[in-house]
Amino acid sequence: MTLSVTPMEPAELGRIRVLPGAGLGTLRTDRGNLPLDRLDVQTRISGLVARTTVTTEFVNAYDTALEATYVFPLPDRAAVTGMTMTADGRTVEAELQERGAAREAYDRAVEAGQRASIAEEERPDVFTMRVGNIVPGERVAVELTLVGPLPWEDGAATFRFPLVVAPRYVPGVPLPGTPVGDGQARDTDAVPDASRITPPVLLPGFPNPLRLSIGVDIDTAGLPLSEVRSSLHTVTTAGTRIEIAPGERADRDFVLRLPYAGDGSGAVCVPDPEADEPGGTYQLVVLPPADADAPARPKDVVLLLDRSGSMRGWKMVAARRAAARVVDTLTAADRFAVLTFDHQIDHPQDLGDGLAEATDRHRFRAVEHLARADARGGTELLAPLREGLTLLSAPAGSDLPPTPTAGHDQSATGGRDRVLVLVTDGQVGNEDQILAEVGALVGRIRIHTVGIDRAVNAGFLGRLATLGAGRCELVESEDRLDEAMERIHRRIGAPLVTDVTVTGVDPVRPQSIFPGVPLVLFGRYTGTAPASVTVHGRTRDDKGFAVQVPAELREEPAVTAQWARARLRELEDRYAAGENGLEKEIVATSLRYGVLCRFTAFVAVDSRVVHEGGERRRVTQPVETPSGWEMADQTVSQPFLIAGAAAPMPFAAAAPSGPPPGGFPPVPPAPPAYPVPQAPGTPAPPLPPPPPAPGVPAPTAAPGAPRFAPARGSVRGPQPFAAMPSAVMARGGARTAGAAGVTLESLASIVAVEAARLREADDRPAAQRRDLLADLGSRLAAVLEGVTGPEVAALRELVERLRAPGDLTADWAYARQVLDGFAPARPGRKAFWKR
Repeated sequence: MTLSVTPMEPAELGRIRVLPGAGLGTLRTDRGNLPLDRLDVQTRISGLVARTTVTTEFVNAYDTALEATYVFPLPDRAAVTGMTMTADGRTVEAELQERGAAREAYDRAVEAGQRASIAEEERPDVFTMRVGNIVPGERVAVELTLVGPLPWEDGAATFRFPLVVAPRYVPGVPLPGTPVGDGQARDTDAVPDASRITPPVLLPGFPNPLRLSIGVDIDTAGLPLSEVRSSLHTVTTAGTRIEIAPGERADRDFVLRLPYAGDGSGAVCVPDPEADEPGGTYQLVVLPPADADAPARPKDVVLLLDRSGSMRGWKMVAARRAAARVVDTLTAADRFAVLTFDHQIDHPQDLGDGLAEATDRHRFRAVEHLARADARGGTELLAPLREGLTLLSAPAGSDLPPTPTAGHDQSATGGRDRVLVLVTDGQVGNEDQILAEVGALVGRIRIHTVGIDRAVNAGFLGRLATLGAGRCELVESEDRLDEAMERIHRRIGAPLVTDVTVTGVDPVRPQSIFPGVPLVLFGRYTGTAPASVTVHGRTRDDKGFAVQVPAELREEPAVTAQWARARLRELEDRYAAGENGLEKEIVATSLRYGVLCRFTAFVAVDSRVVHEGGERRRVTQPVETPSGWEMADQTVSQPFLIAGAAAPMPFAAAAPSGPPPGGFPPVPPAPPAYPVPQAPGTPAPPLPPPPPAPGVPAPTAAPGAPRFAPARGSVRGPQPFAAMPSAVMARGGARTAGAAGVTLESLASIVAVEAARLREADDRPAAQRRDLLADLGSRLAAVLEGVTGPEVAALRELVERLRAPGDLTADWAYARQVLDGFAPARPGRKAFWKR
């Protein structure tokens, strides 16, 4: 078993110095403490694009060769495009390979005594780096290059660079066997790679473990720029360069606000000389139109407030304020529900379990309930999401939620806007499971997420908001709360423009434009680059919207890399949702454009042998306790708890499981600081066990619990999506998250509900009927992903027609004809696709 921190030899124990007031377990020797010595981030911002170089420098203070593991975050929308390894005056360029092949190359090199490094993606914003055969006294620097967009909203761009992977709650039943990673959480059936995303955590008070430096150079690209603000770190400014102050710690995100006076709108086309046929990549930015005077429709709003242990401290205070502000903005025409949750779900008194009228009395009761919410148990997020979406899907006037199904009639809310607002830090490990299950329940419900943390799980919250066609606001301090909530309030209603399509380039799925937020699209074009592109859509009052945007032809690799990153994210999400046959396309896209994804890895191998035989120490770099997390007085780091499992030990860094050499005793496990949930909420459906790879024994885990191989290079069995090399998937590996197969029978029931929805809406206003058709097209497109056969040809034709809406009367009649004419399936037909 890999120890998270290497024990000290007897001779070193005599040189231990305990730093006064440093906190329990914070030890330091004269030879240093941790392998990661320096973290350097250098960024050049040009307009709304950030190009960043991240350098990690490892040092070996031991007498034998060292292998260091570091779990670290990167911006979730950034594309990692390169890696180098430098040691002893030699620089090795890394190669992007399929993930399984890269691991095998790394392990072979380490076993042969060669210096090597590998970088892998675990989540869109969580990565693992391993550096092997660092010889005594040596320094090895690994450099990553990445490029990503800067979000621009309400006149300001935001550069956010995460610096610490915060602890995440890991639900599910612990799996037997060897963990796939070196983290402190045990792998579970819900999060089979939990040990790869939960690095050991330093106790509060530990001396600053590394030298942190951050520098940002700003090129406004012609946009007037006023004062730049850093919301969480002290910085110094010299002209257009901003640097972090010396001594700052990597325990919170680095956030810069850049208030541009311009809008940055326009289009850029980048030719692709390596494509099989002429074409390239484009980036399009479209400003929202002036807000129309059309009256807002009444709303049904469900507010979910995370009160789990990781929300303790300022986050809980900020979350309560944010949630209360949402309630205060409701009108008497609205209905609402408030759910506070950890490992159980609570409702305000006197409001019942359904949607309540937003009277003054009811709003007061809700705010009173929110004011009493304190941080406590584990983050069981799936159950409250299910309940909230089910409430919003209930027919008008219903007090009790119906049983959620993919085809439930969600039009019966009488044309009301339906909105779910989630306030959380997002620190969960089962993101793919949540997204896969929630996707079948979203329908026409808009999901907005408010992420409150200084090390927020931005990748997951962004994906959830995208799934619900909503917005994701990140709040890193109480000072930012009012500004972020103002944006959420403006976006709770309907978007300004819907059914947005672009002509002059390859088609994209219909989009929406929200108040104060430019629409940013990346895509492909074929043939000669267009001189301009035209954006079409429909406003709230069902009027046409059209704007022509001039296109500029440029050699800009950053645009291509950002498109490739967005494309890979889309393919990975479809894979996680159950679509077969995407592995080869994901790997091919990653390798073709040189952008890292969860199916590939960067690996660098030095040809020289630097360590011939002998023992190697393996050390996992502990990370900082996130700033603002109140863990100092806890006997256990609360977010590490696994549902139904014994509580883990606290960490200065993770302790070994037995007495190490030198007699340094292990720390005994501590009792839980709060109740460990045994039956949290409504249980998620069990995940089917994957088939073993050829020549691999069948899994020994309980039925429904997937089994996987250790992540260390060689493949010895099926692995989870986040850790499984695509070569293994092609030989029979299985996903660990995804929707069940759709049968003809279930598709027929979905179509029947959609047909009934249209029949009941025949007399609605034109704008509402056009919205219904647009949402129908998006729902059918999602249901039909991966479905083939003549039985669904008419449905596919309908989807294509609704992607480019024309005459409302003709489209409505055609949709009615196709849905009403879909024949019910015969019993016993097999699923269209299998897991």
